[in-house]
Amino acid sequence: MELTESIKAQYPFAGHFAHLGKHKMHYIDEGQGSVIVMVHGNPTWSFYYRHLIKELSKEYRVIALDHIGCGLSDKPQDYNYTLEQRVDDLGMLLNELGVIKYSLIVHDWGGAIGFGQAVKHPEQVENIVILNTAAFRSKRIPFTIGLCKMKYIGPWIVKNLNAFCYPATFMTTVKKLPKETKQAYLFPYRNSNNRVAISEFVQDIPLDEKHRSYAYLKNIEEKLPTLTGKKLIIWGGQDFCFNDEFFERWKEIYPDAKVEYFANAGHYVLEDEKEKALSSIKGFLKNEQ
Repeated sequence: MELTESIKAQYPFAGHFAHLGKHKMHYIDEGQGSVIVMVHGNPTWSFYYRHLIKELSKEYRVIALDHIGCGLSDKPQDYNYTLEQRVDDLGMLLNELGVIKYSLIVHDWGGAIGFGQAVKHPEQVENIVILNTAAFRSKRIPFTIGLCKMKYIGPWIVKNLNAFCYPATFMTTVKKLPKETKQAYLFPYRNSNNRVAISEFVQDIPLDEKHRSYAYLKNIEEKLPTLTGKKLIIWGGQDFCFNDEFFERWKEIYPDAKVEYFANAGHYVLEDEKEKALSSIKGFLKNEQ
Protein backbone atom coordinates (compact mmCIF):
# COMPACT_ATOMS: atom_id res chain seq x y z
CA MET A 1 0.00 0.00 0.00
CA GLU A 2 1.83 3.07 -1.28
CA LEU A 3 1.43 6.16 0.87
CA THR A 4 0.55 9.50 -0.69
CA GLU A 5 3.05 12.34 -0.55
CA SER A 6 0.81 14.16 1.91
CA ILE A 7 0.88 11.21 4.33
CA LYS A 8 4.63 10.72 3.89
CA ALA A 9 5.16 14.35 4.87
CA GLN A 10 3.33 13.72 8.16
CA TYR A 11 4.60 10.18 8.68
CA PRO A 12 8.17 10.14 7.29
CA PHE A 13 9.27 6.77 8.65
CA ALA A 14 10.77 3.69 7.05
CA GLY A 15 8.31 0.83 7.35
CA HIS A 16 9.21 -2.73 8.30
CA PHE A 17 7.28 -5.99 8.15
CA ALA A 18 7.24 -8.98 10.49
CA HIS A 19 5.83 -12.30 9.28
CA LEU A 20 3.30 -13.61 11.80
CA GLY A 21 2.37 -16.96 10.33
CA LYS A 22 1.10 -16.28 6.82
CA HIS A 23 0.38 -12.60 7.44
CA LYS A 24 2.61 -9.53 7.49
CA MET A 25 2.51 -7.00 10.32
CA HIS A 26 3.77 -3.51 9.55
CA TYR A 27 5.70 -1.63 12.20
CA ILE A 28 7.92 1.40 12.67
CA ASP A 29 11.32 0.93 14.33
CA GLU A 30 13.11 4.26 14.77
CA GLY A 31 16.04 5.42 16.89
CA GLN A 32 18.34 3.73 19.37
CA GLY A 33 18.47 3.25 23.12
CA SER A 34 15.90 2.12 25.65
CA VAL A 35 12.85 0.67 23.92
CA ILE A 36 9.40 2.28 23.82
CA VAL A 37 6.53 0.23 22.38
CA MET A 38 3.44 2.08 21.16
CA VAL A 39 0.16 0.19 20.72
CA HIS A 40 -2.72 1.85 18.86
CA GLY A 41 -6.46 1.26 19.07
CA ASN A 42 -9.51 1.32 16.79
CA PRO A 43 -9.87 2.80 14.17
CA THR A 44 -6.40 4.33 14.12
CA TRP A 45 -2.98 2.96 13.16
CA SER A 46 0.62 3.81 14.02
CA PHE A 47 0.03 7.19 12.38
CA TYR A 48 -1.64 8.24 15.65
CA TYR A 49 1.79 8.21 17.33
CA ARG A 50 3.64 10.12 14.61
CA HIS A 51 4.52 13.15 16.76
CA LEU A 52 5.79 10.96 19.59
CA ILE A 53 7.80 8.82 17.18
CA LYS A 54 9.53 11.87 15.68
CA GLU A 55 10.56 13.30 19.03
CA LEU A 56 11.18 10.25 21.20
CA SER A 57 13.23 8.43 18.54
CA LYS A 58 15.91 11.10 19.02
CA GLU A 59 16.75 9.47 22.36
CA TYR A 60 15.02 6.08 22.38
CA ARG A 61 14.30 3.12 20.15
CA VAL A 62 10.63 3.52 19.28
CA ILE A 63 8.54 0.62 17.97
CA ALA A 64 4.98 1.37 16.80
CA LEU A 65 3.01 -1.48 15.23
CA ASP A 66 -0.06 -1.73 13.04
CA HIS A 67 -2.28 -4.58 14.22
CA ILE A 68 -3.13 -7.22 11.64
CA GLY A 69 -6.01 -5.77 9.61
CA CYS A 70 -4.98 -2.20 10.45
CA GLY A 71 -2.75 0.47 9.00
CA LEU A 72 -0.26 -0.91 6.50
CA SER A 73 -0.44 -4.50 7.78
CA ASP A 74 -2.17 -7.30 5.88
CA LYS A 75 -5.96 -7.27 6.07
CA PRO A 76 -7.09 -10.92 5.94
CA GLN A 77 -10.82 -11.56 5.82
CA ASP A 78 -10.66 -14.80 7.81
CA TYR A 79 -8.32 -13.85 10.68
CA ASN A 80 -8.96 -14.65 14.33
CA TYR A 81 -9.67 -11.04 15.31
CA THR A 82 -9.85 -11.54 19.08
CA LEU A 83 -8.17 -9.86 22.03
CA GLU A 84 -6.15 -12.99 22.80
CA GLN A 85 -4.85 -13.16 19.24
CA ARG A 86 -3.95 -9.46 19.32
CA VAL A 87 -1.91 -10.00 22.48
CA ASP A 88 -0.20 -13.01 20.94
CA ASP A 89 0.61 -10.97 17.84
CA LEU A 90 2.25 -8.27 19.94
CA GLY A 91 4.24 -10.88 21.83
CA MET A 92 5.44 -12.49 18.59
CA LEU A 93 6.57 -9.12 17.26
CA LEU A 94 8.52 -8.32 20.43
CA ASN A 95 10.14 -11.75 20.35
CA GLU A 96 11.13 -11.34 16.70
CA LEU A 97 12.69 -7.95 17.45
CA GLY A 98 14.51 -9.26 20.51
CA VAL A 99 12.80 -6.85 22.88
CA ILE A 100 13.03 -7.97 26.51
CA LYS A 101 12.79 -4.63 28.36
CA TYR A 102 10.56 -1.79 27.27
CA SER A 103 8.29 1.08 28.21
CA LEU A 104 4.72 0.91 26.95
CA ILE A 105 2.42 3.60 25.52
CA VAL A 106 -1.19 2.56 24.89
CA HIS A 107 -4.38 4.13 23.57
CA ASP A 108 -7.96 2.89 23.08
CA TRP A 109 -7.95 -0.89 22.30
CA GLY A 110 -4.18 -0.72 22.60
CA GLY A 111 -4.72 -0.66 26.36
CA ALA A 112 -6.19 -4.14 26.59
CA ILE A 113 -3.68 -5.46 24.05
CA GLY A 114 -0.62 -3.79 25.54
CA PHE A 115 -1.54 -4.63 29.12
CA GLY A 116 -2.42 -8.14 28.00
CA GLN A 117 1.17 -8.63 26.90
CA ALA A 118 2.55 -6.76 29.91
CA VAL A 119 0.83 -8.92 32.53
CA LYS A 120 2.21 -12.06 30.85
CA HIS A 121 5.75 -10.78 31.43
CA PRO A 122 5.57 -8.01 34.06
CA GLU A 123 9.31 -8.13 34.65
CA GLN A 124 9.87 -6.79 31.11
CA VAL A 125 7.82 -3.59 31.49
CA GLU A 126 9.62 -0.56 32.87
CA ASN A 127 7.13 2.30 32.48
CA ILE A 128 3.59 2.68 31.13
CA VAL A 129 1.85 5.69 29.60
CA ILE A 130 -1.96 5.36 29.58
CA LEU A 131 -3.87 7.44 27.01
CA ASN A 132 -7.71 7.31 27.12
CA THR A 133 -8.02 3.56 27.22
CA ALA A 134 -9.12 0.61 29.32
CA ALA A 135 -7.81 -2.83 30.17
CA PHE A 136 -10.66 -3.86 32.42
CA ARG A 137 -14.33 -4.80 32.08
CA SER A 138 -17.08 -2.24 31.64
CA LYS A 139 -20.70 -2.41 30.56
CA ARG A 140 -20.66 1.16 29.32
CA ILE A 141 -20.88 1.62 25.56
CA PRO A 142 -21.91 4.80 23.70
CA PHE A 143 -25.03 4.54 21.54
CA THR A 144 -23.11 5.10 18.31
CA ILE A 145 -20.65 2.29 19.06
CA GLY A 146 -23.48 0.06 20.29
CA LEU A 147 -25.14 0.53 16.92
CA CYS A 148 -21.93 -0.56 15.16
CA LYS A 149 -21.80 -3.59 17.45
CA MET A 150 -25.30 -4.83 16.61
CA LYS A 151 -25.40 -8.27 15.01
CA TYR A 152 -25.66 -8.20 11.20
CA ILE A 153 -26.36 -4.48 10.82
CA GLY A 154 -23.25 -3.39 12.73
CA PRO A 155 -20.65 -5.11 10.54
CA TRP A 156 -22.53 -4.03 7.42
CA ILE A 157 -22.60 -0.33 8.23
CA VAL A 158 -19.01 -0.32 9.52
CA LYS A 159 -17.64 -2.01 6.40
CA ASN A 160 -19.95 -0.67 3.70
CA LEU A 161 -20.91 2.77 4.98
CA ASN A 162 -17.63 3.53 6.79
CA ALA A 163 -19.73 4.19 9.90
CA PHE A 164 -16.80 3.87 12.31
CA CYS A 165 -13.66 5.22 10.63
CA TYR A 166 -15.24 8.31 9.12
CA PRO A 167 -17.07 9.58 12.26
CA ALA A 168 -13.82 9.10 14.18
CA THR A 169 -12.25 11.88 12.14
CA PHE A 170 -14.50 14.47 13.81
CA MET A 171 -15.94 12.85 16.98
CA THR A 172 -12.60 12.13 18.64
CA THR A 173 -11.14 15.60 18.94
CA VAL A 174 -12.15 19.00 20.26
CA LYS A 175 -9.90 20.80 17.78
CA LYS A 176 -10.80 20.20 14.15
CA LEU A 177 -8.34 17.89 12.44
CA PRO A 178 -6.67 19.27 9.30
CA LYS A 179 -7.95 17.78 6.05
CA GLU A 180 -4.68 16.01 5.30
CA THR A 181 -4.66 14.43 8.77
CA LYS A 182 -8.21 13.12 8.33
CA GLN A 183 -7.19 11.67 4.98
CA ALA A 184 -4.22 9.92 6.58
CA TYR A 185 -6.35 8.31 9.28
CA LEU A 186 -8.77 7.02 6.64
CA PHE A 187 -6.15 5.98 4.09
CA PRO A 188 -5.69 2.32 5.16
CA TYR A 189 -9.46 1.78 5.33
CA ARG A 190 -10.61 2.92 1.89
CA ASN A 191 -12.88 -0.01 1.02
CA SER A 192 -15.13 -2.50 2.77
CA ASN A 193 -12.60 -5.36 2.78
CA ASN A 194 -10.00 -3.10 4.37
CA ARG A 195 -12.40 -2.34 7.23
CA VAL A 196 -12.82 -5.94 8.38
CA ALA A 197 -10.59 -5.46 11.45
CA ILE A 198 -12.33 -2.20 12.33
CA SER A 199 -15.61 -4.10 12.47
CA GLU A 200 -14.12 -7.02 14.37
CA PHE A 201 -12.63 -4.73 17.01
CA VAL A 202 -16.15 -3.47 17.72
CA GLN A 203 -17.58 -6.97 17.77
CA ASP A 204 -14.84 -8.01 20.22
CA ILE A 205 -15.94 -5.57 22.95
CA PRO A 206 -16.83 -7.97 25.81
CA LEU A 207 -19.91 -6.68 27.61
CA ASP A 208 -21.07 -9.94 29.23
CA GLU A 209 -19.69 -13.24 30.48
CA LYS A 210 -20.76 -15.14 27.37
CA HIS A 211 -18.60 -13.03 25.08
CA ARG A 212 -15.58 -14.70 23.47
CA SER A 213 -13.09 -12.23 25.02
CA TYR A 214 -14.72 -11.66 28.42
CA ALA A 215 -12.69 -14.22 30.40
CA TYR A 216 -9.46 -13.14 28.76
CA LEU A 217 -10.05 -9.47 29.61
CA LYS A 218 -11.06 -10.42 33.15
CA ASN A 219 -7.74 -12.21 33.55
CA ILE A 220 -5.85 -9.11 32.36
CA GLU A 221 -7.82 -6.91 34.76
CA GLU A 222 -7.05 -9.14 37.72
CA LYS A 223 -3.32 -9.03 36.97
CA LEU A 224 -2.99 -5.27 36.47
CA PRO A 225 -1.63 -4.77 40.03
CA THR A 226 1.33 -7.05 39.19
CA LEU A 227 2.79 -4.26 37.05
CA THR A 228 4.97 -2.36 39.48
CA GLY A 229 6.73 0.03 37.09
CA LYS A 230 5.95 3.74 36.99
CA LYS A 231 2.75 4.91 35.28
CA LEU A 232 1.66 8.16 33.66
CA ILE A 233 -2.02 8.73 32.89
CA ILE A 234 -2.69 11.35 30.20
CA TRP A 235 -6.41 11.89 29.76
CA GLY A 236 -8.67 13.91 27.51
CA GLY A 237 -11.76 14.96 29.47
CA GLN A 238 -14.04 15.35 26.44
CA ASP A 239 -13.89 11.69 25.39
CA PHE A 240 -17.34 10.44 24.35
CA CYS A 241 -16.24 6.81 24.67
CA PHE A 242 -13.59 6.45 27.38
CA ASN A 243 -15.09 9.02 29.70
CA ASP A 244 -14.07 10.02 33.21
CA GLU A 245 -15.45 6.78 34.68
CA PHE A 246 -12.53 5.01 33.02
CA PHE A 247 -10.14 7.73 34.18
CA GLU A 248 -11.26 7.30 37.80
CA ARG A 249 -10.91 3.53 37.52
CA TRP A 250 -7.31 3.85 36.39
CA LYS A 251 -6.55 6.07 39.36
CA GLU A 252 -8.03 3.43 41.67
CA ILE A 253 -5.90 0.70 40.11
CA TYR A 254 -2.72 2.81 40.10
CA PRO A 255 -3.07 5.39 42.90
CA ASP A 256 0.62 6.32 42.65
CA ALA A 257 0.46 7.14 38.94
CA LYS A 258 1.37 10.59 37.74
CA VAL A 259 -1.69 12.22 36.16
CA GLU A 260 -2.12 14.82 33.40
CA TYR A 261 -5.78 15.68 32.80
CA PHE A 262 -6.72 17.86 29.84
CA ALA A 263 -10.30 19.03 30.32
CA ASN A 264 -10.62 20.36 26.77
CA ALA A 265 -9.15 17.39 24.89
CA GLY A 266 -11.02 14.50 23.32
CA HIS A 267 -10.38 10.82 22.74
CA TYR A 268 -7.44 11.53 20.45
CA VAL A 269 -5.65 13.36 23.23
CA LEU A 270 -2.38 13.37 21.28
CA GLU A 271 -4.08 15.43 18.57
CA ASP A 272 -5.77 17.95 20.85
CA GLU A 273 -2.84 18.42 23.25
CA LYS A 274 0.16 17.35 21.18
CA GLU A 275 2.80 19.63 22.72
CA LYS A 276 1.70 19.32 26.34
CA ALA A 277 1.29 15.55 26.12
CA LEU A 278 4.70 15.14 24.50
CA SER A 279 6.31 17.32 27.15
CA SER A 280 4.71 15.25 29.92
CA ILE A 281 5.79 11.97 28.37
CA LYS A 282 9.38 13.14 27.81
CA GLY A 283 9.63 14.35 31.40
CA PHE A 284 8.14 11.14 32.72
CA LEU A 285 10.59 8.97 30.79
CA LYS A 286 13.57 11.12 31.77
CA ASN A 287 12.77 10.48 35.42
CA GLU A 288 12.18 6.78 34.90
CA GLN A 289 14.66 5.73 37.55
